[in-house]
Amino acid sequence: MSDEKHEERGFTVIDRRGGQPEEEQEAPGSASEPAQRGGLPRVDFATFCLSLGTSALYHLGLVGDPDTGDRPAEPNLPVARQTIDTLEMLRDKTRGNLDDEEARMLDGLLYELHMHYLEAGKKPAPDPKPRE
Repeated sequence: MSDEKHEERGFTVIDRRGGQPEEEQEAPGSASEPAQRGGLPRVDFATFCLSLGTSALYHLGLVGDPDTGDRPAEPNLPVARQTIDTLEMLRDKTRGNLDDEEARMLDGLLYELHMHYLEAGKKPAPDPKPRE
């Protein structure tokens, strides 16, 4: 064996996909970050809640699929209720931590969803099998 000193060398990763080198990239959430990535809105508390609200409206049969525009054949009330319950849980867990605008938005969204849910529950369910 030789008395040569071996220096421990690490490895270097070079991203050849394009874009800026890592040191020059700005951190996510920085002021110059675009509001949209890939055509999707920036995710914040309001867009997250509104996304859940839209999901509940879809399961209530009130809005169509974003890709096709087709509405479901019949409402899925248990899934709609679960989504509304999720929004209620978020409201309860974030109480005191939301600004006034966020709290009003969430309260208004829940009010509207509750009204639509009650209305959907009044409609008679389709007869699964025709009577003979």
